[in-house]
Parts: sequence; C-alpha cells; structure tokens
Amino acid sequence: MATETAGQRRAERAAAAHAPAGKPASPDAPAVRPMRADARRNYERLLAEARTAFTEHGTDSSLEDIARRAGVGIGTLYRHFPNRTALMGAVFQGEVEALLCYARELADAPQPCTALVDWLRALITHASTYRGLSRALMTAYADKSSGMARCRVPLGEAGSALLARAQQAGAVRRDVVIGDLLQLTNGIALAAEESPDDPELADRLLTLTLRGLKAGGTGREAGA
Repeated sequence: MATETAGQRRAERAAAAHAPAGKPASPDAPAVRPMRADARRNYERLLAEARTAFTEHGTDSSLEDIARRAGVGIGTLYRHFPNRTALMGAVFQGEVEALLCYARELADAPQPCTALVDWLRALITHASTYRGLSRALMTAYADKSSGMARCRVPLGEAGSALLARAQQAGAVRRDVVIGDLLQLTNGIALAAEESPDDPELADRLLTLTLRGLKAGGTGREAGA
C-alpha cells in the first residue's frame, strides 16, 4: 500500500500557500465556483483516477500518482482538492448518495428495526469498499471541519430518522444516539477490513452490537 512521501507533504503545503484568493473558508472544502470546461475535465479525471487508486490500493494511495495518471500536475490536484480528505470526500459522495437513497426507501418500511439493520449493513458494506475509508469516517466524527464531513453529516441525518422509527416501535433503547451507532458500524467495517480471511466477521459483530441496542437488553435483535 502506497503512502505519502515527505515530498508530497511539502507539495501540499506549497499548494495551500499559493491557493488562489476567493476559495472556500474551510481548508477541506472543495471549490464550488463554476469551472471552465478544461478545469471540469481535470476535476473529473482526477476523481476517476482517485476512485480507481483508492479501490485498488486504499485511501493512502499516492496523490502524485493519481495526478500523473490523470494527466495533470500535483498543483492542479491541490487546486481542486486542498488535501487528501477533500479528495476522499468527493470520491465517496456517489456512494453516500446511494446510501441516502436507500434510507429514503426504508423510511416507510413496515418493520422499522429491520429497516435500521438493513441500512446499517449497507453502511458497513460501503465503508468496506475502500481500504481506509472506515478509519477516515471515524475520524470525521471528531473533526467537523474535515473534508469527510460532507459524507458524515447527511449520513447522520438519514440514520437518525431510521433510528427514531425503531425507537418509537420499542425495538431499540431510547438512550441510543446515531453518532455512537455510526461509530460502531465504522468500527465493525474497520475490524472486517483487518480480517479479510473472515468474511462473516462483520455480520457477527453487527449482530452482537444490535443485541446490546435492543430495548430490554436481551435476546436477538429483530432483523439481525
């Protein structure tokens, strides 16, 4: 697995120091101004190459390699994505949208607890798509300025709605909060990532987690 070199870190600092005026206040937020056609093409090539690199090698893939495969310089990459987490957040946005859509589909499911469990399983699968994503999502809950916050915030809102329905149905304890639940699912995804020879590990850990969430605290969780 490739890692960032000292040269990459120096390039990142230099790019940040020479960033154009008028960029967003948050250092992790990607540019939102309308782009020229050539800038849009560079942006899309960078996203495509980053997605491939993250899938094949994990989220600590070399940013210089990503830029080179996209046919641009490292400075161009940093103008679009001020740091690695900004690039990660943009890459993962498509998967986040799919999870949000799934949450909307489950919003009126006849069994609220089963709906919550199904969505959490989908979240674990999503977090396992790219090596290092689950760790980045966990870190994002402690750093609200992170570029990954654009993934964290809408997922929290979608999960809160599903959790509230399960609590109202009496299936999940009232003291459970979505932040803790999402951290648990990211932790499960991370554990599964570190144990590739045990494909059933994530489901076993999710089942154990849900048993602890059940109202009354005993027995197997519905839908697990």
